[in-house]
Amino acid sequence: MPEELKAKRMEIAHVLFMDIVGYSTRLTDEQQALVDELNQIVRSSDEFNKAAAAGRLMKIPTGDGMALIFYNSPEQPVECAVEISRALRHHPGLPVRMGVHSGPVSAVTDVNDRVNAAGVGINLAQQLMDCGDAGHILLSKRVAEDLQQNGRWRPHLHDLGEVELKHGERAHVFNFYTDDAGNSDPPKKKAMSSTAAAAGTIDLERDRVSICVLPFANISGDAEQEYFSDGISDDIITDLSKVSALHIVSRNTAFTFKGKPVDVRQVAAQLHVSHVLEGSVRKAAGRVRITAQLIDGSNDSHVWAERYDRDLNDIFAIQDEISHAIVDALKVKLLPEEKKAIEQHGTENVDAYNLFLMARQTYTTGSEGDPRRLDAIIRMCRRAVEIDPNYADAWALIALAEVNLRWRVGRQGGDGGLAAAERALELNPRPRILPSQPMCSPSALPTKAD
Repeated sequence: MPEELKAKRMEIAHVLFMDIVGYSTRLTDEQQALVDELNQIVRSSDEFNKAAAAGRLMKIPTGDGMALIFYNSPEQPVECAVEISRALRHHPGLPVRMGVHSGPVSAVTDVNDRVNAAGVGINLAQQLMDCGDAGHILLSKRVAEDLQQNGRWRPHLHDLGEVELKHGERAHVFNFYTDDAGNSDPPKKKAMSSTAAAAGTIDLERDRVSICVLPFANISGDAEQEYFSDGISDDIITDLSKVSALHIVSRNTAFTFKGKPVDVRQVAAQLHVSHVLEGSVRKAAGRVRITAQLIDGSNDSHVWAERYDRDLNDIFAIQDEISHAIVDALKVKLLPEEKKAIEQHGTENVDAYNLFLMARQTYTTGSEGDPRRLDAIIRMCRRAVEIDPNYADAWALIALAEVNLRWRVGRQGGDGGLAAAERALELNPRPRILPSQPMCSPSALPTKAD
């Protein structure tokens, strides 16, 4: 670790922040595979290795990406970003966006008593990244001005004007791209209006609130109902992730707090989020009681809270109400297509949904190479699609399990999940569970000709 941080002094650093686009919508093992793939690409970067060898680099994992803090030159994070972007051209299934800023950074001690880093340098790099889409390398004006002094960089700096960030703050942003690195398209969060274009500004509505949805506690008195409370948490994460005005911490990161006593303010500080959602689920005798509370991470105050005591058949309505209540409480704009997406549940049949939740819980826990576990997943999902033949998520999970049986267990016979994958994609081009790892993608499955 750099001596500057050991001494806990404020230091000007050059920060490269990156994350995997759409990370929170993936299953746990898909998320881990993508993170491992990104880590391998980053570790292969010459600039990364030179800075690390010189002891002038700090690496901060963020669950769905990372922050790399360089201490010598603003050229270092940009050079690293270009190397990573070029490598990503050979990994089309790994969508990554990046932001770069130079600013003050100091050491902090996180909830686990580990030395971490914080400061405007990190925060603004992350907010710049949030403005981009897959492939973008967005730079602050400060970094761009430093690079403009070098003719090597000047042709690749494209002025986007001002962007509105969180809390009404604005920043001047540059899009960095070359023929073989970066993304030349303007950010698509919001189309540039003619007025903004004339003024040289882009309003991306970066009032984006950030939320960590902690795993809802199972208070049913039956440990076997854990799948249901986890499933509710998963689906709320998925639904809120569809709202462009919100940044949602990935499921993989949020579930590291499962079963642990938490201090909301510490969680918010550790994950750099503004709000935390927590709750509990009690399911028994055809009834369900769900409590949920949205908490301001800066002062531990309640922004919104509600208790739902309903028939189990109302579970989909409850999920919709929670998502809409959070959006209303935070006063963020919900686009019509986002409202429609939230209200699409995959199935309206509670029995099929319950079977799917059990299958998904089985998939996200246990050994990936256990054939009994994979067979159980397929059985539960087969029962789910017998109840609702149009349940795309269940068909997709069947495909994923059958692919794992072939590739991880070596079981022969059948079509290796091809028919189930085709059925899932026919029903919904983007089911909540889709085989997307290299070994699990539909293109990697045996074809009918095989």
